[in-house]
Amino acid sequence: MAGFGDEARDPVTPENLASRQELDAAVRPRPTVGDLRAGGRFEVDELRVPGAPGGRDVTLVSARPAGVSGPLPLLYYMHGGGMIMGNAWSVLPQLLHEWAATLELAVVSVEYGLAPQVQYPGPVEDCYAGFAWVAAHADDLGIDADRIVVGGKSAGGGLAAALALLTRDRGGPTPIGQLLLCPMLDDRNDTFSSHQMAGVDTWDRTSNATAWQALLGDRCGAEDLPPYAAPARATDLSGLPPAYIDVGSAETFRDEDVAYANAIWQAGGRAELHVWPGGFHGFDTFAPQAALSEDARAARFRWLRRILTQS
Repeated sequence: MAGFGDEARDPVTPENLASRQELDAAVRPRPTVGDLRAGGRFEVDELRVPGAPGGRDVTLVSARPAGVSGPLPLLYYMHGGGMIMGNAWSVLPQLLHEWAATLELAVVSVEYGLAPQVQYPGPVEDCYAGFAWVAAHADDLGIDADRIVVGGKSAGGGLAAALALLTRDRGGPTPIGQLLLCPMLDDRNDTFSSHQMAGVDTWDRTSNATAWQALLGDRCGAEDLPPYAAPARATDLSGLPPAYIDVGSAETFRDEDVAYANAIWQAGGRAELHVWPGGFHGFDTFAPQAALSEDARAARFRWLRRILTQS
């Protein structure tokens, strides 16, 4: 982290949130459909599908390796950005080149609403509406509806965990796995690691508090907050699809992510947990060539290949 300077650790605050969102929208990559097709290697389309009843439509970016016949397994993916930043397009180049091409895997990335402009339950309902639509139209999309993994990173990992809970409690569609990469799970923001890494991690408890407040408003920290808003609030983690959870040992989310894996085990479920030593939040994005980053990507790939093969 020393190589990135103090700017990498500047927290997001209520006062600078709007300007940080504007900066993110200006500088974060947003590849076009043509860019994502990579000279014909991938088939890519933008889809506009119905959202939650009474809500706005949801944009999905659907991609698959070109020239591969037959229904493909699907990774339904939610981008990171603390619920306040990010977009569905920026995450796709890496997902397509590292996973989709090698595993013959389709990917759908969902453009959910960002807080505070869209507050809970808007973002998770966007994700659920898109997921239900994709499962219902699997034949048209060339997707195997019985082999769908939900996944995401950071805020997207939290949304993927919430989506797994929602699909269980609403009776489907049922994913076969949940890929939770350094997931953002707990609005209470009061674990040991959240205090230990305050002012140190790239996403510290100040940024975390700002983001959760933007998403939940007055409901942030409330005793009766539903687990679909903050999955760490769940008291019943039984009946969930197998989970892959990874996190760095030197990041804010360490303890809430370890606790979530432990709660899945205690409920009789399956979870594979990796705590990467010395990893800060987003270490594999900031330092993709580091040996630790390569190990983390390899472990995720192996789990994804295994869950698809077992299914």
